[in-house]
Amino acid sequence: MSLSAPGADTTPPAAVDSAGESTLTVLLAFGANLAIAIAKTGAAAVTGSASMVAEATHSWADTANEVLLLIANRRSRRPADRTHPLGFGREAYVWSMFAALGLFALGAGVSITHGVQELFHAEPATDFGVAYTVLGISFVLEAVSFRQAYRQIRREAAGADRDLLEHALKTSDPTVRAVFAEDAAALIGLVIAFVGVLLHQLTGSPVPDAIGSIAVGVLLAVIAGILIDRNRRFLIGEEASPQLRAAGLATLLELPEVDRVTLLRMEYLGPRQVYLVAGVDLVGDFAEHTVAEILRDLESRLERHEHVLKAVLTLSTSDEPSLTA
Repeated sequence: MSLSAPGADTTPPAAVDSAGESTLTVLLAFGANLAIAIAKTGAAAVTGSASMVAEATHSWADTANEVLLLIANRRSRRPADRTHPLGFGREAYVWSMFAALGLFALGAGVSITHGVQELFHAEPATDFGVAYTVLGISFVLEAVSFRQAYRQIRREAAGADRDLLEHALKTSDPTVRAVFAEDAAALIGLVIAFVGVLLHQLTGSPVPDAIGSIAVGVLLAVIAGILIDRNRRFLIGEEASPQLRAAGLATLLELPEVDRVTLLRMEYLGPRQVYLVAGVDLVGDFAEHTVAEILRDLESRLERHEHVLKAVLTLSTSDEPSLTA
């Protein structure tokens, strides 16, 4: 079958299992964020820096989010049952939505609120060396986590014939998208915090530090908004990409029993899982019971593909135009 063709948002059989790698990506991010959150909290308590408080809040929000993403990975891979015939794949988007909302409320909300409070009730920070040390260590740990997410996104993007950023936005795997976006935001946030602390030290004014806290909050709000929108789209039903549709159509036309295809609907049911509905015209002219058996057999063969969770085929009428690959 050719559903693993470029643009299919799937992983070829010879490649590393993407679902397992997504779990590794989230676990690595969890470990890094937990260590960073503890270090930043200590630094914020010692220095009194508004930017460090914002960064500590950011890291605790990210740590909590990784737990939600691990739940998303685990629950979305449960097999279909009688009460959930299409499986639990969309649970990945539910829990990833919770994580994005948490990033918005806790990470962005607290950072912006604290920064605004510091503008009106500013207190000088101390022990800037502690802040610089923690920021440097945090940058290294975040870079390690980001590197894992980047490598996974880059490999999948190459297989899907997409640019890296395009794939990060459009991939059906919300967990790797969340880790990639959050780690990228964390690296940018660390740079913002460093500038805020440095200007605080050079000028003696806590205002740049407070502005840095607000800037980190705005950055997190933007990232959270993007993640919320992407999960919303998959929850209400995201149509497969044009590349994936083309791969699905080619797969159907390769079946020897299929003469032409007049209808094709492909919708994501979860990470790398699609629901395929197609109208086909069969080769030959068979009796009704034979046609039903052929259609059921074709559906079964399509569902053997690891990325086709459910396939439904119907017969085309003679006046329906054919779809071409």
